[in-house]
Amino acid sequence: MNDNTHYQRIGSEAGIRALVERFYELMDTLPETQTIRQMHAKDLRISQEKLFMFLSGWLGGPQLYTEKYGHPRLRQRHLPFAIDSSARDQWMQCMVQAMKDVGIEPELRKELEAAFFKTADFMRNKAD
Repeated sequence: MNDNTHYQRIGSEAGIRALVERFYELMDTLPETQTIRQMHAKDLRISQEKLFMFLSGWLGGPQLYTEKYGHPRLRQRHLPFAIDSSARDQWMQCMVQAMKDVGIEPELRKELEAAFFKTADFMRNKAD
């Protein structure tokens, strides 16, 4: 495996697990992100595992999500949820803060923030 992938740079499996855990802690506790929190099940464990598996492959590591569930079809899977730019921004707030909190180095954080924003923006399916 290429040692310079985002997967390797973030800390491989342990780094992604820490990021996902912090992401969902923030979503679960920040008052300003309750709109997206309400889109999730009460128990976040399944969401956490799916995001971990997706990010593993998306960042250049093992394709865990695809192996278990097939192609991610992100937009299709998110269609049941009304996602506007406010929801996108709440998701991004949690992810950006989680990346800072787990200590992802600034250069990598900047690269990932741009990629996350592009993907999160693509999930929008409702006008503001």
